[in-house]
Amino acid sequence: MFELNDLLLLLQTGQPIICIETHEEQRALELVKRCQTKLGKPVLQWSITSGLTDASTGRPPLSLADPSVTENSQAQPDPKQALIRVKNTSTPSVVALLDFHGYLDDGFTVRMIKEIAQDHRNHGHHLVFISSELKLPKDVSRFSAQFALSLPDRVAIRKLIVAELKVWKFRNQDLQLRADRKSIHLLVNNLLGLTVSDCQRLIRNAIYDDNAISKSDVTNIQRAKYELIGQDGVLSFEFETAKFGQIGGFENLKRWLELRKAAFLPAEKNLKLDVPKGILLAGIQGCGKSLAARAVAGAWDIPLLRLDFGALYNKFFGETEKNMRQAIALAETMSPCVLWIDEIEKGISTGDYDSGTSQRLLATLLTWMADNTKPVFIVATANNIHSLPPELIRKGRLDEVFFVDLPDAKAREQIFSIHLAKREVAADTLALADAAKKAEGFSGAEIEQVVVSALYQSAALDQQLDEDLLLAEIENTSPLSVVMSQQISELQQWAKNRTVPAN
Repeated sequence: MFELNDLLLLLQTGQPIICIETHEEQRALELVKRCQTKLGKPVLQWSITSGLTDASTGRPPLSLADPSVTENSQAQPDPKQALIRVKNTSTPSVVALLDFHGYLDDGFTVRMIKEIAQDHRNHGHHLVFISSELKLPKDVSRFSAQFALSLPDRVAIRKLIVAELKVWKFRNQDLQLRADRKSIHLLVNNLLGLTVSDCQRLIRNAIYDDNAISKSDVTNIQRAKYELIGQDGVLSFEFETAKFGQIGGFENLKRWLELRKAAFLPAEKNLKLDVPKGILLAGIQGCGKSLAARAVAGAWDIPLLRLDFGALYNKFFGETEKNMRQAIALAETMSPCVLWIDEIEKGISTGDYDSGTSQRLLATLLTWMADNTKPVFIVATANNIHSLPPELIRKGRLDEVFFVDLPDAKAREQIFSIHLAKREVAADTLALADAAKKAEGFSGAEIEQVVVSALYQSAALDQQLDEDLLLAEIENTSPLSVVMSQQISELQQWAKNRTVPAN
């Protein structure tokens, strides 16, 4: 209803050219046709296959009838002739031009469009361009207005799901459909940002694939949604997420995220809470920052997009900032999602040959972070927090800064168990408490390599993995906390009163 009123307002206020850039051609055309009664003007449509016809009947329009030519010639699909006929008639009309973008590089055609627009006050014609991609020449763009079809919200998407379920039940009365409330809620969240027709198609795929709406459908829809929107190499869709059960420690972070999940992914009940913006994970290398970023998306069952700063940079002036804006637009369309910016300090650092590009890139990112209202949750990771500008990590742009320190004894034991289970080794047969105690100062990545090396050793000796092999590998390893003890000590001291411990 609001769409119809908005379009009518543009037409009634005398806008001669309206551009509707959409893949939903039929939906846009139906909306234009519904304006006929309110405006009292005939609605015509043109396409290269059918020529100029009445939008309701599909026959040659009576308002443009010319007794000197036959019906077949009246329907001539030539775009120039169609514009000439519109310009020469005195009956005001609304003309929907379908896929007309391919003819806008012709000088005569552009001139005819301009004359129709300039003559609107006398003859009252409206030209409505409906196309999947559309950019008017400068000569006529000043006479035009953009109109966008609205995307369905949560309520509308749920109605689409219910409608498709009813159709399935009518066609398959002998079968039982499996669907639970949680899976439907996840499906609704992951269809946000798509058109009505795309939502309907993906809902049908989810239902008819296995006669169910299940959590497995959500991953397929996330992938299909990303492919529909298009990828430019700047943002990559990460198919492999994680769960916090795969990570040792991070207890404070887990609790923090659990408290905000309902606000970020609201159900039918409106909680009236601010949408969480994001977090910065700073800390020691190899302690699980990247895995934690993956786990946020996995825990909330939303897409994970990774921003590649290296792909953003372009040698041409202004292109880098343009790439950033395109990446942000894609993230907003994919919302709700997690936007993972790995090693953010490397992307916005400045140098003698920077020419201000990093500063402009940072300004673009900061403005969006402050103004963003879409459910895009940023997880930025950094190893060297000293090089980050203060305006990036202030409250309001990010909600919290967590420090990922070396794991404590309990977390180290969990990490040993996780990596042993991952390699199908029964952790309960080993005294992991001793190994965890011996591995004090080891990062999660270093503990994983201890397990890997011990398994190589056990295979070479043709014996089962035991505590002695683990302890021997620990003894032979010099962790980063020893090799770079001064730098790590300084980082821990800096973070002590400035950040929140992740564990």
